[in-house]
Amino acid sequence: MPGTSQDDERSQPGRVRDERAEPRDGQRDPPPDSALILKGIRALHDRLDEIERRVAPADRSGPGEGRRPGAAGLGVMPAWRRPTEGEARWQAAVAVAAAVALQFPLPGRLVLVHPAWLLPALEGLLLVALVMANPRRINRESRALRVLGLTLAAILSLANAWSVARLVIGLVNGTEGKAAGPLLVTGGAIWLTNVIVFGLWYWEFDRGGPVARANADRMYPDFLFAQMTSPQLAPPDWEPAFADYLYLSFTNAAAFSPTDVLPLSRWAKMGMTAQATVSIVTVALVVARAVNILR
Repeated sequence: MPGTSQDDERSQPGRVRDERAEPRDGQRDPPPDSALILKGIRALHDRLDEIERRVAPADRSGPGEGRRPGAAGLGVMPAWRRPTEGEARWQAAVAVAAAVALQFPLPGRLVLVHPAWLLPALEGLLLVALVMANPRRINRESRALRVLGLTLAAILSLANAWSVARLVIGLVNGTEGKAAGPLLVTGGAIWLTNVIVFGLWYWEFDRGGPVARANADRMYPDFLFAQMTSPQLAPPDWEPAFADYLYLSFTNAAAFSPTDVLPLSRWAKMGMTAQATVSIVTVALVVARAVNILR
């Protein structure tokens, strides 16, 4: 009866709606687009986790190495932050030998100690002792070796500072710079020695010196090189060597300011300030006098 059918539908509304929602062929409706998107995201995460598990064992660091902070699974810790075998000795040895040789063209009146060969001979002996202690790699240090290295840098600095002061006083008083050629040679030798000496100081004190850097004794650097901020642009075994500090010294002496290497500690900033001051005074006075008397 019609009335009975309507009453049954009213009494069981949920069952009627479910029957109407189900398709007659027994198949379900496809899931909505949002469900497909979530399913794809989960599959992508699972795939990435699988790739990371496969790559991680190949990137495990050796003893004492570790990983870069925040870079789990992406590569080993850069060499400048972990213990290494130490840098080669020859770079620093060649630079110091050049600084010793640059003292010979200086006039006798600009030399700190007489006879003029005495101080270069002492510096040469100190250099030979340091090379014999670490002939190939700078990876062994004692208090005596540390004192020898700093003494050599101090003697070079003192001799060059004396030459700069005598040259500046002579140019101001008019007793130096009678000929342009010898003046340019003297000024150039003093300027190049200044570059080597300050590069040696930066190299000796950054993170405690070359041996301390090789042993990774100190975490925080005094100079920030570009390879430290962008490790993906450098090989994993890169670490600063003497040539990097010599480049830092040269650019600071030429541009009178930091270029691509930034000083972080206060002593580094004061050292670069002193070097730039010496360089400005030397270049300005020597060039001005040379141009004035140049024929």
